[in-house]
Amino acid sequence: MELRVTTMAWSALGLIALGTATGLTAPSLFESKDSPAAPAATAVAAQPTDGPIPLMTAPNYRAIVARNQAAVVGITTAGEMKTSSPREFNFGNPNDDDNPLSQFFRSIPAPAPRGHALMHAQGSGFLVSGDGVILTNAHVVDGAKEVTVKLSDHREYKAKVLGADRSSDIAVLKIDAHGLPYVRIGNSDKLGVGDYVLAIGEPFGLEETATAGIVSAKGRSLPGDGYVPFIQTDAAVNPGNSGGPLFDADGSVVGINAQIYSNSGGYQGVSFAIPINLAVQVEDQIVKTGKVAHARLGLEIQTLDQSLADSFKLPAPDGALVAKVDPDSAAARAGIKVGDVILKYNGETIVDAGQLSAHVGQAMPGDKATLDVWRDGKTSTLTATIGSASPVTVADAADQGAAGQPRLGLALRPLNPAERQQAGVSGGLLVEQSQGHAADAGIQPGDVVLSVDGTPVDSVAQLRKMIGSRDKQVALLIQRGENRLFVPVSLG
Repeated sequence: MELRVTTMAWSALGLIALGTATGLTAPSLFESKDSPAAPAATAVAAQPTDGPIPLMTAPNYRAIVARNQAAVVGITTAGEMKTSSPREFNFGNPNDDDNPLSQFFRSIPAPAPRGHALMHAQGSGFLVSGDGVILTNAHVVDGAKEVTVKLSDHREYKAKVLGADRSSDIAVLKIDAHGLPYVRIGNSDKLGVGDYVLAIGEPFGLEETATAGIVSAKGRSLPGDGYVPFIQTDAAVNPGNSGGPLFDADGSVVGINAQIYSNSGGYQGVSFAIPINLAVQVEDQIVKTGKVAHARLGLEIQTLDQSLADSFKLPAPDGALVAKVDPDSAAARAGIKVGDVILKYNGETIVDAGQLSAHVGQAMPGDKATLDVWRDGKTSTLTATIGSASPVTVADAADQGAAGQPRLGLALRPLNPAERQQAGVSGGLLVEQSQGHAADAGIQPGDVVLSVDGTPVDSVAQLRKMIGSRDKQVALLIQRGENRLFVPVSLG
């Protein structure tokens, strides 16, 4: 998304100061002087409610598990991987004094020793269609040379990674099977704090484990990540639960379990799930195009505290304070300036910087957005056309074709002008991930593919077409630093 968030406040207890939780109504910053909004809020807080709260019947957890457990799968990966911090979702340097909580927010696949090793890791996933399409976390399959999916009836299949988007931590897998049970997709926007939820997965490899809890909060923005508006729950999840589904009381999937807050590596009562609405949006892009286009506003923002609010003469420390505007960005073209405070996005109140980041992250390039901005003691409304971050090809360059089509095992994207100038080339494709036959041949992330069998390549589509006409092997001209060499790669 490339909308960077600076988190400014941390409590002494080691919990991130996230401001008002999504779903709580903050006093409007656009009321007139005569508006009774603020006094009314105080009066409501000081008065008892009108009668007892209606009782809510607990969900039928047994029925939810019985209906869905066959659609939950175990995922085992094998490959040479970095086995320390990269097995955790990236929340920055845990030794960074400005980000003291990074070390406590962890992804939840099985732990592994440090260094590079040929290793196996476990996670969970779930079928979203009867023909074998599976959703899981990107960090579950990151760096894997081989992915195996195990169904509840103990059948095992080799899975193809259709795509993996690290920004949202979503991966889409495909197995060659039909007539499979699959989950029903719900609406994560309808979840409320206090709603019942149930998780199914394979913690520590224990198959079909179900744990229950409630929604603790919505719209959480974790350290170093502002793109995903996480659902916080107290359903117990542990290593191996990563990628598994989170169900609502009706038995529909509303999230993908992805992170825990822990200083021990195990469950400590705070878990985070990716909203299913966001996951489905990413899945659709991967299946249709092999890419995920992320929106870009072109701002660096931060959450306000009371001192900053006083400095900018704001009645409350709500909104996202603009610390930097990238030149020639959507924000710059809309007229946003450093020192502005963005109070509303498309009419929705922005309580903290993470909320704005999540809104932009769920937009599509080209969308129009209205921004209510506080500047010089008054508000104004600006309109921005959301820009696009450089689209990243998230799947193998040849994996988007029919089953059995030749594959290289590379995730590639075209070089941007600055990269071409730095590399001293006029074209080529940058290797972002290497696995399978390409990794076996020695191709590494950061290499530039210049040609296939002597023919220059400038696009993923061109490369896909070229290797599609080959039978067994291709010779890729690779540039690595200042050196060039031909590398023969077998086709899977």
